[in-house]
Amino acid sequence: MITGAVPSNAWMDIPVVFKPGNYAYPAKKEKVEYLNSQNGLSFPNARIWSPEEDDWKLPENWKEIILDGLKERLGKFRSLKIFMDCCVRCGACADKCHFFLGTGDPKNMPVLRAELLRSVYRNDLTLGGKLLGKMAGGREMTVGVLKEWFMYAYQCTECRRCSVFCPYGIDTAEITMMLRELLHTVGIGINWILEPASNSNRTGNHLGLQPHTFKDNVDFLVDDVERLTGIRPNITFNRKGAEILFVTPSADVFADPGLFTAMGYMILFESLGLDYTWSTYASEGGNFGLFTNNQLMKKLNAKIYAEAKRLKVKHIIGGECGHMWRVLHQYMDTMNGPADFLEVPRSPVTGTVFKNAAATKMIHVTEFTADLIRNGKLKLDKSRNSHIKATWHDSCNTARGMGLLDEPRYVLDHVVDWVEMPENTIREQTFCCGSGTGLNTDEIMELRMRAGLPRANAVKHVHDKHGVNMLACVCAIDRATLTSLMNYWNPDVRVCGLSELVGNAIVLDGETREELDDGLRTL
Repeated sequence: MITGAVPSNAWMDIPVVFKPGNYAYPAKKEKVEYLNSQNGLSFPNARIWSPEEDDWKLPENWKEIILDGLKERLGKFRSLKIFMDCCVRCGACADKCHFFLGTGDPKNMPVLRAELLRSVYRNDLTLGGKLLGKMAGGREMTVGVLKEWFMYAYQCTECRRCSVFCPYGIDTAEITMMLRELLHTVGIGINWILEPASNSNRTGNHLGLQPHTFKDNVDFLVDDVERLTGIRPNITFNRKGAEILFVTPSADVFADPGLFTAMGYMILFESLGLDYTWSTYASEGGNFGLFTNNQLMKKLNAKIYAEAKRLKVKHIIGGECGHMWRVLHQYMDTMNGPADFLEVPRSPVTGTVFKNAAATKMIHVTEFTADLIRNGKLKLDKSRNSHIKATWHDSCNTARGMGLLDEPRYVLDHVVDWVEMPENTIREQTFCCGSGTGLNTDEIMELRMRAGLPRANAVKHVHDKHGVNMLACVCAIDRATLTSLMNYWNPDVRVCGLSELVGNAIVLDGETREELDDGLRTL
């Protein structure tokens, strides 16, 4: 409701207030120390601190560190310089952000979130700001500004929906990434990101599972598939000379509902007799470095390619993980490429050459599956998903980040009855789950539920109108966050991976499968 009220204070003059529930917990001291000890990484100022306290225990020269870091990044990334200079504050992005729609906080408008950094840039690094200061939109870098950065850099999931509507193509996600990088230079980060990142660096996956534990989890799923179908998938680990290395997010082998997605992979590959292997060392597709800084992103992505080289595979198939694919499609080739020791992926079943993967040598399991269906290589019984009425969530990083839009829909057409959500909430305009980029932590649950409201509202529409009872996607973080979101806003709608629906529908040669009222979830 428009009241005509005029704010009594300018946005620059309203301080942030930290209280339980509106911020994610700071990174543990030992996790920061571990990452800082790694070659090529810098995570300084490890300490115990609390956002609710006035003293954040910053380095004495913290302001100099921040400004020098900003200068360095402006010189390194031309896009950042353009984004700082070209915004006209038209507001086209404002009502496109799920955090602004869910919270109503003006500083969650992408234009204003970017202004948190842009105002400092103008004040210290432009002639107009140096001469005119606040009149030119500049403001001094203070502890209060730093606290705003921390608050709002972690109320952005870097989903990039705002960039679709920006007439100048400003990518606010890149600005958020720079804000987070600068915060890390003075030791400000959240644990739900840095602990998984340190675990991934140490053991190869974000839970810190050691190789034998990862193998055991996969073996448990093999047992489940055998009990359901009578067919035992042939799984190998760290096998040199396999044609394909398969990499998926570790959540698929230990967490509900990802477990059923992993079972779907196994059934798919077993139906083809695919020559592939899993790695117990590169056992995490997800890249939490994307949420921290470029150096960590590069280091974690390199593990996949180091394993591909060690095992002498021809190419890589990747599972359902959003940020794995954002990193691969937008950053990998300049960070870790070119992957010249691998071949351009060619399906061993259909002969299709995936020219879109000429640089990364890695294809998405959905691309692979869609090609199999198009060439009639799978025996599918759509009625096995008759208990499901699905809708499709375009995960931000696979949809906007890599253009995976038509392939999953083609697969859905052949395995399940499904309907689309409203057109302004799908494909390039898809709404985010509300808890990506490391924000899927329980201490900010109310904030997450607010941020996910636009997506939940679209699901409610198709649930009420079409009887939708399943929300499908191709992202492990989405499967985790959307499950909580649906439980809160739409408790009659469950969440699944696309490969689970494929696994439900595949008819295996020699199977002794009984009627499974709930597909792979019947157990």
